[in-house]
Amino acid sequence: MASVVTSEISLFELVAGSASAPPVMHVSPVTFKALMSSLIDLLIDQGEPALVWAKLPKGEAWQLEFDRYLDRLTPLQQIFYFKNPRDDLPEPALGLKAELEPSLPAYAIPALTTITLPLESSLRKEFFLLIWSKQFCGLLVGHRARVPNREADALGTSTIDEDVTEKKQSLMAFLVIDPEVIRQAIAVLQPFAPRSETLPESSPLDLAVINQLLAKQVQRQEDLWQRSSTHRRQAELANLLQLQNEELISTIRLKDEFLHNVGQELRTPLTNMKTALTLLNSPTLKPQQKQRYMDLLARECDRQSSLIKSLLDLVSLDQLAEHRTAQALRLSEIVPGVVSTYQPLAEEKGVRLAYVIPEELPAIACLSIWLKQIVVNLLHNAIKFTPRGGQVWVRAKQQGDYIQLEFRDTGIGIPSTEIPKIFDRFYRVRQSVDDDMGGAGLGLTIVQKLLLHCGGSITVKSRIGEGSTFNVLLPVYRHSEES
Repeated sequence: MASVVTSEISLFELVAGSASAPPVMHVSPVTFKALMSSLIDLLIDQGEPALVWAKLPKGEAWQLEFDRYLDRLTPLQQIFYFKNPRDDLPEPALGLKAELEPSLPAYAIPALTTITLPLESSLRKEFFLLIWSKQFCGLLVGHRARVPNREADALGTSTIDEDVTEKKQSLMAFLVIDPEVIRQAIAVLQPFAPRSETLPESSPLDLAVINQLLAKQVQRQEDLWQRSSTHRRQAELANLLQLQNEELISTIRLKDEFLHNVGQELRTPLTNMKTALTLLNSPTLKPQQKQRYMDLLARECDRQSSLIKSLLDLVSLDQLAEHRTAQALRLSEIVPGVVSTYQPLAEEKGVRLAYVIPEELPAIACLSIWLKQIVVNLLHNAIKFTPRGGQVWVRAKQQGDYIQLEFRDTGIGIPSTEIPKIFDRFYRVRQSVDDDMGGAGLGLTIVQKLLLHCGGSITVKSRIGEGSTFNVLLPVYRHSEES
């Protein structure tokens, strides 16, 4: 049954002007729908006859929530469903009616009346759910705080998106359980419902029912919070997966670049060796030329061997770090021994090599094999790039929670523009004083990775023609690290 009526009365203003008006609530559509759902749950749980007046926002979610109540209607109930003009709302359906036997009397069948409001009705901008039963009465009424445009205001449209919480869609709402106020609201709506019966006796202040309503609303809010929390976790997980994916792509790209560089570095000495072997087969080759090609073969073989060894060291670093823990090492027990092995090489090149490692320095946290490789690589470079008559020093001192190990030489130096690149893989910037380019370009890369694994760092200062200083910081060993 449908009817068209006119009215200038607003339920929101009626409640706001009452002596027992509750505080007005500024809520989002999501919260308003949660309050409506709690009232519907209470109606379903009670299973008692009730009079219901409802006007809902447009949208499938709102209609489905109200249909949930319609599907569970008991006899002797009346529902008055209001809608705005030109609202394209589906006609509510009584699910139980189709299941009732035809032999039942008319008074045992729930009745639903659809009411279309005129354009001038003050109710067109309001949404409400009013309930009156023997156990409970309540009114939830919401008023749009802001109308998007004049056309919507003229048509009285009721589009509210429960998933949008912008200020323009917020609602001012009242939740009322005062029977006197609700009776006045029913009196306002009574002319719209010609089929309405006399109101049944009501005990609206039953504390058990009120507590049940509060419990349902709390549970609704908890469910909403859980869902939002799940969505947040899913969003965070999606962001984490995206970052991991980007990191994986970057790692794959770096690996491809590394393999490309390895191929280039391996091919260079092989090409030189093949060229030397071809020239050695010449029948007109002089002894001096032959010796020069033989020396080239030896150098390129050493270069190839150094490159392969450095690559194996670089690959094994991460694997070794996963299974080894830092040891308590004293520099005075490691560094002098390594320096002594390089003393003959320094004397052969005419380079003075000296060290100062105080025995009272505290132990550092590192692996013995790593510390030796750090000293070997930096000491080898210092001697290699220092001309005859030059000097190389190795000094150690404490700086707070670190031990500084300094490698200083009077060699040919490094251009300032090249210093940031010297730790890159296969990067070679300096020509050695004897034109020995047998290095693999991985020594400083390995040093930096070793220091990263043991919590240290390295810095460089250098001037062309004056020499270079490599400062290594190694963490002091703490007993708590053993645990």
